[in-house]
Amino acid sequence: MNTSVEDWVERLGGPDGPDRYRRYAVGSVGFLALGEVALWTVWVVRTDTEAPVLASVAALGLAHAVIQVLLWRAALMHYLGAGPRPGGLVALYTVVTVTMTVLGCVLLSSGRIEDGDLTAYLLWLLMYYAGPPVLAMKLRSGAALVAVVTIGSLAGAVVAGLAGEPLALAIGSIVLMVPFMATASMASGWSVRLVEELAAARGTQARLAVAEERLRFGRDLHDVLGRNLAVVALKSELAAQLAQRGRPEAVDHMVEVQRIARDSQREIRSVVRGYRTADLHTELAGARSVLEAAGIESRIEYGPADRLPADVQSALGWVVREGTTNVLRHAQGASTCTMSLRTAGPTEALLVMENDGASDAEPGAGTGLAGLRERLTGLDGTLTTEKYPGGTFRLTARIPWEEAA
Repeated sequence: MNTSVEDWVERLGGPDGPDRYRRYAVGSVGFLALGEVALWTVWVVRTDTEAPVLASVAALGLAHAVIQVLLWRAALMHYLGAGPRPGGLVALYTVVTVTMTVLGCVLLSSGRIEDGDLTAYLLWLLMYYAGPPVLAMKLRSGAALVAVVTIGSLAGAVVAGLAGEPLALAIGSIVLMVPFMATASMASGWSVRLVEELAAARGTQARLAVAEERLRFGRDLHDVLGRNLAVVALKSELAAQLAQRGRPEAVDHMVEVQRIARDSQREIRSVVRGYRTADLHTELAGARSVLEAAGIESRIEYGPADRLPADVQSALGWVVREGTTNVLRHAQGASTCTMSLRTAGPTEALLVMENDGASDAEPGAGTGLAGLRERLTGLDGTLTTEKYPGGTFRLTARIPWEEAA
């Protein structure tokens, strides 16, 4: 039966992700526990003493290794905020460790084992003990507990008769390995938490990207359909009035409505694909045509339109489109509209749209101007609106640019 590599990955740890890394971290502690069991087996085999004594050491060593795995897993879950503090397991682990220390010291004082046997005994016992309590408890409390157990074990060994070179070897190796194992346990827990936080951040980033794309789509859809629908409504009303009077011009207006509807379909497809840009020349010409059809006299100054970069032209094209839409929708009885594109100094493009007939009421909660500000912000540009007495409304867009040599 052939099994793919992916199947083996699924069996060993599951798909890539924080859960898999957590399982690997717990699995590494399982290997440490197996190493501890192996060391106690070596100690029992090489130590020449009574069989009941060796059996007691083997049983306690096995219990110590099993509790180590259980405690480390519970400590990791608490460290990640997914479980309670395993105080009971810490107490049980400490009791087993202290019991094994007392047993080793009693065996040395009674002459059942040699000094070198107790040195290895204490080193293996204390270095494996150091990791889980530091992760399960607050850092200071865990470090204090490990320090107390370590110092007490060494003091008990001195009282039991450990001295000379074996004592120096025990102190040196324990002082080196106990902090190392405690730090390694903390580093493992920190790395698991970091991986999970990174995975959560990546998920948040993906959700923000989706939300941003939805906002972009909604803004583009508003900008595309806003003016076109206003023109359709205007020309349809005009065609209806002409048709009621029996005027043949009604047909021309309805043909124009049909053309605008088809253009809207094409532009919506472009928005869905995300490729649409607004052409400044097209928007200025379209604005003139639409305003004149609505009976609004328009005056347009193209200025440096041809010299502007493509992204600046596109952004200003959206400003022209939205500004024209606002004139058609919100300016009651507007008769004139001017659009002036010029440069303000050598490094700034300035577009000013001004019309009369603006209402004295506060503007509604539309999204058009807000969407324009978002577009211009991406180019370090600004958009401002001003209302003057007599119903004059001014829309000003500023975008920095640098003319190519």
